[in-house]
Amino acid sequence: MKSWQLKLYRWTHWEYWPFPLVYYPLFPAWLYFSIKARSFFFFNAANPTMKNGGMAMESKMQIYDLIPQEYFPKTIYISKQESLENALNKVFSSRIKYPFIVKPDIGMKSFGVDKIKNKEEFRDYFLRMHDDFLVQDLIPYQNELGIFYVRKPDEKKGKITGLVAKKFLSVIGDGKSSILQLIKQNPRSHFQLEALQKKYGFKLNMVLDQGKEFILVPFGSHTRGAEFRDVTHLIDDELLETIDNICSKVEGFHYGRLDVLYNSFEELSKGENFSIIEINGAGGEPTHIYDPQHSVFFAWKEIFRHWKMMNEISIINHKKGYSYLSFKDGRAMLKDSSIVEQQIKAI
Repeated sequence: MKSWQLKLYRWTHWEYWPFPLVYYPLFPAWLYFSIKARSFFFFNAANPTMKNGGMAMESKMQIYDLIPQEYFPKTIYISKQESLENALNKVFSSRIKYPFIVKPDIGMKSFGVDKIKNKEEFRDYFLRMHDDFLVQDLIPYQNELGIFYVRKPDEKKGKITGLVAKKFLSVIGDGKSSILQLIKQNPRSHFQLEALQKKYGFKLNMVLDQGKEFILVPFGSHTRGAEFRDVTHLIDDELLETIDNICSKVEGFHYGRLDVLYNSFEELSKGENFSIIEINGAGGEPTHIYDPQHSVFFAWKEIFRHWKMMNEISIINHKKGYSYLSFKDGRAMLKDSSIVEQQIKAI
């Protein structure tokens, strides 16, 4: 696609709009909720056991520590203060084998997440990383689901408020076009071209056989090209019971999104053959809004609905003695988060 065509596509499809354009029109709503809570940074009380309520600058490892171990992949913490040799020894002694996943301990939007296939790739990642990171077992399941869960502090049972299926960014071969040519045929992949060229290099000149799929980004991240589909209609009592049972075991968790890899929806609903790859707290979006069929007005309505629930939970927890962030600490958090985002984008 030509440059002007990509620009036109971006501006006529709101899912690609810049963050401020989507969220700034909702500032009056946030101000309203802030007045109700008497704090601009009320979200800190939404999930008391997560730093900043899980809005930003929270450690993924600390959140994993809240989750019963059987529900998430084997994960180890790598400090940037240790040597490369010690980091490698820690990985091998944990019995995590290649290929495995690496991700920043403090991160966002799947920036800095990668699949490591050998020692050389690990060394390269270690040297590029600015801060501490995690090494995680590669989960073999090919399906990913985002499950938004909400439970008020005084309720025994929560609810699922949104369900999103994620299709990894890929291209399908036609027997004559190179991977690069196939990427340029689809705006969703074309927007990722710079990052894909950096990752794959000359491999993009390879021609795929007719019908062969090549997964470009094996992660369900919208910012990295995954296509999101709203499947909220699939929510049923069996799935809710499974998710409710898990989330009730995560201390202090009341509001957020579980990102789950699973084998089949039927097995997931029964609590079989799945793995939680992340729990996102107050900063987790109801990502079913990014279904291309939804308008920006639908997105605004859903964001407002979820902010309302987060506000109610925060106020209840505050009355129980959990604190809000001070304005000074809240501003510092936003500043630090912006710095970290720029750093991990460059990885």
